[in-house]
Amino acid sequence: MEKLEELKRLIEYHSDRYYNQDDPEISDFEYDELIKEFRALGGERDNVGGTVKREFREVNHDIPVLSLSDVSSKQEVSDFVEKIQRELEEVEFIVERKIDGLSVVLRYYDGILKEGITRGNGIVGESVYENLLEINSIPKEIPTKLPYLEVRGEVYISYDNFKKVNQRHEKLEKKLFANPRNCAAGTLRQLNPAIVKERNLDIYIFNLEIAEGKNFSTHTETLEWLASQNFVITPDYKTCITYDEVWNAIKNIEYLRWKLPYGIDGAVIKINNLFDREILGSTSKVPRWAIAYKYPPEQKQTIIEDIIVQVGRTGRLTPVAILKPVHLAGTSLSRAVLHNQDFISNKDIRIGDTVVVRKAGDIIPEVVSVIMDKRKENSKPYQIPDNCPICHYETDKEASHTFCTNPKCPAKSIKGIIHFVSKNAMDINSLGANCIEALVNYGYIKEIADIYSLYKYHDELIEKGIVGKKRSTEKMLIAIERSKDNDIDKLISGFGIKNVGKQSARTLATYFKDIDEIKNATYEQLINLPDFGEIITSEIINFFKLPQTISMIEELKVRGVNLTSKTNTLENDNRFSGKIFVLTGALKNITRERATEIIQSFGGKVSSSVSKKTDYVIAGENAGSKLTKAQTLGTTILSEEDFEMLIV
Repeated sequence: MEKLEELKRLIEYHSDRYYNQDDPEISDFEYDELIKEFRALGGERDNVGGTVKREFREVNHDIPVLSLSDVSSKQEVSDFVEKIQRELEEVEFIVERKIDGLSVVLRYYDGILKEGITRGNGIVGESVYENLLEINSIPKEIPTKLPYLEVRGEVYISYDNFKKVNQRHEKLEKKLFANPRNCAAGTLRQLNPAIVKERNLDIYIFNLEIAEGKNFSTHTETLEWLASQNFVITPDYKTCITYDEVWNAIKNIEYLRWKLPYGIDGAVIKINNLFDREILGSTSKVPRWAIAYKYPPEQKQTIIEDIIVQVGRTGRLTPVAILKPVHLAGTSLSRAVLHNQDFISNKDIRIGDTVVVRKAGDIIPEVVSVIMDKRKENSKPYQIPDNCPICHYETDKEASHTFCTNPKCPAKSIKGIIHFVSKNAMDINSLGANCIEALVNYGYIKEIADIYSLYKYHDELIEKGIVGKKRSTEKMLIAIERSKDNDIDKLISGFGIKNVGKQSARTLATYFKDIDEIKNATYEQLINLPDFGEIITSEIINFFKLPQTISMIEELKVRGVNLTSKTNTLENDNRFSGKIFVLTGALKNITRERATEIIQSFGGKVSSSVSKKTDYVIAGENAGSKLTKAQTLGTTILSEEDFEMLIV
């Protein structure tokens, strides 16, 4: 089914953004809705966790690090408690706060911390040991020298420290973290441990996994012992016997939720007796002896004081509700995106309405509904204007969205330029959003190509201080000059072609030798590229037909920007055509990204998992479970040196 495949691609994309890039584009609520829809159509999704980030060493888990079954209703909690009570006698439950952070496993040998691993996909994680050493609340040595101890905890960042990190990012014109969870996860997976130390991460230990030489009968015993070993354990857990006690404990945590100095996203209900846990066991995905209750988003009433329309880099008009400020989910809420005219019309949202608002996934402000009983008599339905609020050109509707038709709209220009210089595009890191706005307002930049003429105004820019003092200006100009040599996949990403992302841009750079070949490519040539469909193909053809695109490419050519593919250096050499590669372990002489580019340039494909269809596994140092599976399947295994011989 096309819908099932589309949902699968979306889930994989957003999983990568959440688990591997720590930069989600949608809320947890929206992600969960995708999963529900996928499963409702018959899809099965086993790998809920992330993959292993290529810069870190892979480590196999001694015990699978499972997720918990999520529930969101009182009835589901009741069903869980009653089911356990039917199967076991004299059951004791523990209710704990579910800290919103990144799960890690700590390993101690003879009382000394020797390893720290992220959850990864639950079977294989990544070693972040050096970074964990910078977290003060993790004991580096404990009093009791057990031969081997393994504990699991949640790394998080407090609201105060999160605020400080974003304040520093704002001053440096870096991208802000969306929420504390992303900040904690992104920090822990930095290659520089000094960044971890600077940001003051913290941890709560919530489970003892292995303790060689010591026996326990209950979870509470393990927590008490861990506390005696100087671990900071999950706070204020409650022991419960009846369902009513369990539910009251859940509601008490919810009551405290926004008064805590850190984020939580639910409550965990566990069986206390460890022997009973063994009796119940686990499925391949979740333990049968625990669940996680996810709190519904907090909702409040407020008033829509106005609706304004913003214009994005693609020209899309996005209505935004200006709200009477209301304190919600720990912060003050004064704006909420209304998405498009269909969203407004379906909910009949009007200026002056009293509305119910919430933060979907505790992150994204959202208007839930209108309180019709409180609507003013003279209210009128709201309609997105027929003209762009920035340049006043006519708008055009495509599907549910409205777009400005002016190719030179100032709003599109500024946001398009900001996207062009971003990390995933031309990566001109010294040219931030504030600098671009100033340069556009002063008339130095009118379109993308003008970036490469700024060197002509070296003295003038320093004198006016538009982008800072001499050092800042020269740093910017050097970064601009360096970007001229980027491969064309970065340039294509920078163009901001609708529905064409980083991977699609790399594919174009692999299969075409320069921008002119791409510009002149036929529908048949494009549609046959890996993972290209009708939408992407049409968008590319339409973009390169535009007169302003043709003019822009000529201007970039004149200014010395590279328009030739470096990836497509082995033209017509398809020696790996039809072959599937998997990379595992740490490679010495080449990055995984570059190895992937080379394989693709020879017509091969790179997969993230080993299967019967895999032709080659390239194994570097500390290769993990992928190597083991390849050996079991009899897949050809290549060393880095073997791979180098193949590409000579």
